[in-house]
Amino acid sequence: MSNNFEDRPAQYEVSNNTISYDDVPIVDTFDKMDLKDELLRGIYSFGFEKPSAIQQRAILPCISGKDVIAQAQSGTGKTATFVISILQCIDTTINECQALILAPTRELAQQIQKVVLALGDHLNVKCHACIGGTNVMNDISTLENGTHILVGTPGRVFDMINRGFLNTKTIKIFVLDEADEMLSRGFKEQIYDIFQHLEYNIQVNLLSATMPQDVFEVTSKFMRDPVKILVKKEELTLDGIKQFYVNTVEDKNKLNVLIDLYNCLTITQAVIFCNTRKRVQWLSQQLKDKDFTVSSMHGDMDQKTREKIMQEFRSGSSRILITTDLLARGIDVQQVSLVINFDLPINYENYIHRIGRSGRFGRKGNAINLITNDDLAQLKGIEEFYNTTIKVLDQFESL
Repeated sequence: MSNNFEDRPAQYEVSNNTISYDDVPIVDTFDKMDLKDELLRGIYSFGFEKPSAIQQRAILPCISGKDVIAQAQSGTGKTATFVISILQCIDTTINECQALILAPTRELAQQIQKVVLALGDHLNVKCHACIGGTNVMNDISTLENGTHILVGTPGRVFDMINRGFLNTKTIKIFVLDEADEMLSRGFKEQIYDIFQHLEYNIQVNLLSATMPQDVFEVTSKFMRDPVKILVKKEELTLDGIKQFYVNTVEDKNKLNVLIDLYNCLTITQAVIFCNTRKRVQWLSQQLKDKDFTVSSMHGDMDQKTREKIMQEFRSGSSRILITTDLLARGIDVQQVSLVINFDLPINYENYIHRIGRSGRFGRKGNAINLITNDDLAQLKGIEEFYNTTIKVLDQFESL
């Protein structure tokens, strides 16, 4: 068999028909979805009152057993869409893994686990996060004792399959969250290797804020006539997020601009994105030296350290979190009102994942991009990519 993913034969014939938002039936309340009573209790206890646009359109196709590709803006409830669908479909009286959810980062996998346990609180659901950087023996023990839903990162999940501790025969739903990232150059082979161990008739659901064309080409390898619920690229910018930029002319001026900016704003909490680990460490130290209380996080940190930092930030003991794109996808910190791109993202698609940290589920927020003269073309490219306008921030007080 070829080792090249694209050279492998398609497992199913795939329809190229796309069902737009306007063509998908809308179910505007959770009560009309014919969900289990215990699941409805979990949904309302979690704080949901009305399903978001993607939930109104995608939950029922997922519950019906169809393969689904769903694209919607960051912060609009994609995670809850597939979690609710899974909880409706699995049988918690059977002590077997029935759903596998893969995510690109440990933090996102853990957050998905928390959503599963919260929404499934009245269903006695068991959900395990199987992620790198944690004790392998704990994964083995948990899987041997049984879990209903497994959420994890590709490397550790495949390791558990390879060792024979994850029985894939009972898994009937396979979900890729942030599918554009999961099917990118770093994960493509791992995803295929995992899928090779799953049952032929498994249901596959893909969810993401962006769906580049190459993702559709890859999904033809393992999806059957999927329902595609898509939004247009130019509609991806979040409502409620005001976008600004400050031209610092040269990179060396960014730090002083950031300090001036922060002193002029009343901010609950802010996330600051940098493009590299070294940049995160440098900026964190510069701000600490000026008596700012900041936290920082990047991929080279061990799991316990990352968890502690996220706990500090969520509790409010730290108001500023400086991070790489590790945190850009799917991490919902309720209090975040401002995202600052200290560096513009290299990848256009990461821009929406970053600014989606604020304004989630309709809350208002601001995104400020610190740029240099060399970044002007990149900024214009982002505007054109999303058909949006990023305004110059003339006065900090205007926010």
